[in-house]
Amino acid sequence: MTHAIIFDMDGTLFQTDKILELSLNDTFDLLRSRNEWDTDTPINTYRDIMGVPLPKVWETLLPSHSKEVREQSNQFFLERLVENIREGEGALYPNVKKVFTFLKENNYSIYIASNGLTEYLTAIVSYYQLDHWITETFSIQQIQSLNKSDLIETIIQKHGITKGAVVGDRISDINAAKENGLTAIGCNFDFARSDELSQADQVIDDLKELKAIFLN
Repeated sequence: MTHAIIFDMDGTLFQTDKILELSLNDTFDLLRSRNEWDTDTPINTYRDIMGVPLPKVWETLLPSHSKEVREQSNQFFLERLVENIREGEGALYPNVKKVFTFLKENNYSIYIASNGLTEYLTAIVSYYQLDHWITETFSIQQIQSLNKSDLIETIIQKHGITKGAVVGDRISDINAAKENGLTAIGCNFDFARSDELSQADQVIDDLKELKAIFLN
């Protein structure tokens, strides 16, 4: 029997907020320099939709722009995110490595399932050396549907998971857990919403609370 804990990345393990505004401002500065944007950076709009795949992000942030402009913005934004990670501008949430160590010592397999793109996830895992604990990292890029539930299903099938949980901060994580027969643990962190967290099986305010949950 394979027990697994599948973690979301943004707003769950990685404090995306620390590099989000920097990278988004850089992207919209570029758009402004090209006369393709003439107002403030829509940081609050992005906060509201955190957790959706990046292509959908740019459809929301640039609804009147061409597909080409959206794709260019997406690529530049990704480059800035990765560069900011490599420059140490981001941070993990408290207790990530302690909890990972505890889970590994108790024979849980650890996976990442994120709506982030592969290059971005690789930068985080590499910079913080998370591959010491993580079995495999999965990006929504690997799923044609761009559906988190389908991504979780892929992990379950590939690794023969029979029991476990999905830990994340948004409704896509909670739904993905329930639709795949796993426990849904909601993280009451930066981007979380109370109406979404209310649908989780359990809610935590700090990752260290996972120790008590998985000792039972």
